Amino acid sequence: MTGTQPRIWALADPRAGTAAQAIGIAERLGEPARVVDLAWGRLAALPMPFGTLAGLAPAARRAFVPPFPALAVSAGRRSAPVALWLAARGVRVVHCMRAPGAPRMDLNVIGRHDAPEPAPNVLPILGASHRLTPARLAEARAAWAALAALPPPRVALLVGGPVRGEGMAQAAAAAIGARVAGFAGSVLATASRRTGAAATEALAGALAGVPHRLHRWGGEGANPLLGFMAWADALVVTGDSVSMLSEALLTAAPIFVASTGGEGRRHLALHDSLYAAGQARPLSAAPAPFARMPLDETARIAAEIHSRGLLR
Repeated sequence: MTGTQPRIWALADPRAGTAAQAIGIAERLGEPARVVDLAWGRLAALPMPFGTLAGLAPAARRAFVPPFPALAVSAGRRSAPVALWLAARGVRVVHCMRAPGAPRMDLNVIGRHDAPEPAPNVLPILGASHRLTPARLAEARAAWAALAALPPPRVALLVGGPVRGEGMAQAAAAAIGARVAGFAGSVLATASRRTGAAATEALAGALAGVPHRLHRWGGEGANPLLGFMAWADALVVTGDSVSMLSEALLTAAPIFVASTGGEGRRHLALHDSLYAAGQARPLSAAPAPFARMPLDETARIAAEIHSRGLLR
């Protein structure tokens, strides 16, 4: 392998949240990484506990030619066979989430909410890895300094939506908005792609009586999400978003989880793991503040990779 070739590959699933887990770890390892975009064929849905590229679409397979990296970082069940295919060619593999063939990974990063069984290659974490860093959060605070003029307490309201479906229920969005408006000095709210236009407008109506900023998905201008997080005195995050809950852990503000009523078993287990760790409380406990320390699990994963000598 030449010096111009990155020693790290991040295998990027088409699902943004899954890809961010792998890319986020790769970005924290201290050297350039190559992002390899994966695209799936019909065989990707089959459980394959061995190394193969059979699940990839033909065009995506063409990326897998020598020279291979020293380390590959992957996430999700579908990318595991691809990672194991690289492992058979001498590549060290770090994989996020449960997957067939995980015992053969060099390191398997699993959220506590998935109740991982102890094993030498298993690293339990709180939530999921992601791409947010302390440096990016500090940059956002400087870039969005105008938010300091809003009355405190400034509450960042991060709204997701169902993973599968037609958007959040309008009644749920309105109820969450009204609850937050009842104790906030000002609200910094942002909707996501999954929220839906109708729920976003219901949220806007609930916030009408309090100073607020509302970012609509696909709206004009820069996305203020990180600025909202950086300036928040408290964060309220809907319980359907593993990514936003995990990113919120990087801040120092109290975190409150707003249930939408549609979360599944794994989401509820995530909430319980956050509560048990003292890192979050349900929205019903707001606005009582509580102390918590910022948690940077992605940095801890990167440190574990280096301490195990997986990137030599």
